[in-house]
Amino acid sequence: MTDATVTTTSATAAATTDTFPNADLTAVDKLIDRYIEVWNERGATRRRELIASTWAEDATYCDPALVGEGRDGIDTMTAGFQAAYPGATFQRAGTIDLHHDRVRFGWHLRASDGQVIAIGSDCGVIADGNVFASITGFFEQA
Repeated sequence: MTDATVTTTSATAAATTDTFPNADLTAVDKLIDRYIEVWNERGATRRRELIASTWAEDATYCDPALVGEGRDGIDTMTAGFQAAYPGATFQRAGTIDLHHDRVRFGWHLRASDGQVIAIGSDCGVIADGNVFASITGFFEQA
């Protein structure tokens, strides 16, 4: 089996080309970076632009605490999260697992003072156009 690896400043993407032969790992890596940027973007206009380039129109998000449906629902959910946790930011962590149209990656949530307040991982389905069709989030530490 052949391994392909892409390195970014925030995390490392690793996938087997045998199970996802047409994978553009750089594009998936950038998609995940945009996804994290959505959570961290406080400006409503810029956040909606990021959502449009990151999520399919009918995308869904679900974790133990939040649910968002469609781009508008994801925007409302994200804005609500930001209001509840002012100054908190997400950061990618670990490696990316990728096969077919599925991806898994980790993250840390940091308070405004830099302290890690949550650790988790997300599993996503990538749709045509290199956008997320869905993400399911899991908390490993909260």
